[in-house]
Amino acid sequence: MSFTARDGRDWTPDYLMSIDAKKCIGCGRCFKVCGRGVMALKGISEDGELVDLDDDEDDEIEKKIMVLNDQGACIGCGACARVCPANCQVHVSAPAEAA
Repeated sequence: MSFTARDGRDWTPDYLMSIDAKKCIGCGRCFKVCGRGVMALKGISEDGELVDLDDDEDDEIEKKIMVLNDQGACIGCGACARVCPANCQVHVSAPAEAA
C-alpha cells in the first residue's frame, strides 16, 4: 500500500492501535493534539474498572487514563505519539496493518 503527501513525497501513516493503561499518566496531551476524537479520558475505579468522568464520582477514581474512543477515525499522523511523555501508545504502519 503506497501513500503520498500533498507534494508527492512518500508517506506511511502510523495508526494508533492501543494505549497501555499501566503506562498512561492521563495527562491528556494526546487528546489535545488529536482533532478526530480517536481518544477519550476515562477514570479507573477502586475496583480497576473504566468509568466515565463525572464530578460526583471523582472520589471513586484512582487514576485517569486515555483510552481509544474511535480507533477508525485515526489518520496515522503520529501527533499523539510525539507529545506523549509516557510512551504508552502502540502504533502500526498502514502496510503492516493491511497485511
